[in-house]
Amino acid sequence: MGSIRFSLYSPSQSPILCSPLHGKITKAPNFPPNFKNSNPKIRASCMETVQAGKVTTFGFKNLGATFTVDIQRAEGRPLNVPLISPFTIATSRLDKVENVAIKIELSNGCVGWGEAPILPFVTAEDQPTALAKVEEACEFLRQSSGSSLCWILEEISQILPGHAFASVRAGIEMALIDAAATSTGIPLWRLFGGASNEITTDITIPIVSAAEAAELASKYRTQGFKTLKLKVGKNLHGDIEVLQAIRMAHPDCLFILDANEGYTAKEAIEVLEKLHEMDVTPILFEQPVQRDDWEGLGQVTVIARDKYGVSVAADESCRSLDDVKKIVKEKLANVVNIKLAKVGVLGALEIIDLARESGLDLMIGGMVETRLAMGFAGHLAAGLGCFKFIDLDTPLLLAEDPVFEGYEVSGPNYKFSNARGHGGFLHWKNIAW
Repeated sequence: MGSIRFSLYSPSQSPILCSPLHGKITKAPNFPPNFKNSNPKIRASCMETVQAGKVTTFGFKNLGATFTVDIQRAEGRPLNVPLISPFTIATSRLDKVENVAIKIELSNGCVGWGEAPILPFVTAEDQPTALAKVEEACEFLRQSSGSSLCWILEEISQILPGHAFASVRAGIEMALIDAAATSTGIPLWRLFGGASNEITTDITIPIVSAAEAAELASKYRTQGFKTLKLKVGKNLHGDIEVLQAIRMAHPDCLFILDANEGYTAKEAIEVLEKLHEMDVTPILFEQPVQRDDWEGLGQVTVIARDKYGVSVAADESCRSLDDVKKIVKEKLANVVNIKLAKVGVLGALEIIDLARESGLDLMIGGMVETRLAMGFAGHLAAGLGCFKFIDLDTPLLLAEDPVFEGYEVSGPNYKFSNARGHGGFLHWKNIAW
């Protein structure tokens, strides 16, 4: 097969010439008979990329419409990784990562990798449930070869609907998209727009003592981190002590406060008042109140913005497109935090489009994940280039790194190569089962 020109979304990028390698690119998508009954938005997205039976440009939409998926193998396994130290937030504590790794191998030999992160009290799935749902999805995939990527992604969203299975859905979507991008020779960051191949992340300090927080802040200062994300919300007065200790250890740092639903609106406003007295202005106050406390979220947002010049982000309150529509309509937050494990990859792209149209700022974050899931989110953030806040640090909190190759890390800076797809992989035989 001859070369195909892939002209990607970003107008600042010159078109690149790629060989489709072993991937199968069809001139017209191979839609199954029941495609007409699928989600109208997905169907329209697929069809609009095909003009007179000929495709001349490629990005994520076009790849979805024109790539035929022929699956040889699909399976999931537990992905257990120790943490350097326990990860404590207002609503839970994690002592080790117990996620699910997903491997999809196409008939052309190309492999895609995904990860379903599990964070108790945040993700709906636990590891046994996630493994069972991954197997259910993989069984469908093994029987669905010969269909277009966009149709298969749409069917996966029906098998794994809503927030209840969002983490598993995200992992399956990652693996499918990675396999398709690998087959066509495209790095994920280029597939998603090509705006950049680099990002800079913050680093998280979990709920610890003031002395431990100061020690971490000093270490991260040495490593070049300029933005510290501080987990708060468990003890109001203790949070203030920790903030004071961090400020002494890293006086030039920028603060993000993340309460993970831990405060009442009154307590959140009190924290802002105390910080103002300390002459500290956070650049962001993330999820100050409980997810369903919409009135409290709006109240904190107004006072934080008008009195202190602080932006408020919805995280746990942003678990669906409908949540974001409500946030936009009622002006309940200034920022929405996109996490693939909350909404899936396709759900994230829908929310990103709405947020940009509505003037909301964007943040991208994750659960506690390895460089598989974080790498995918990083490719997305770099390629789109539209995120004001980037919080993709949790691989730095792990005691081991099971991922080979992938992006380069230099302190807070991640750099993505021109390797096909994700660029990283697991040694599958070494993953315990």
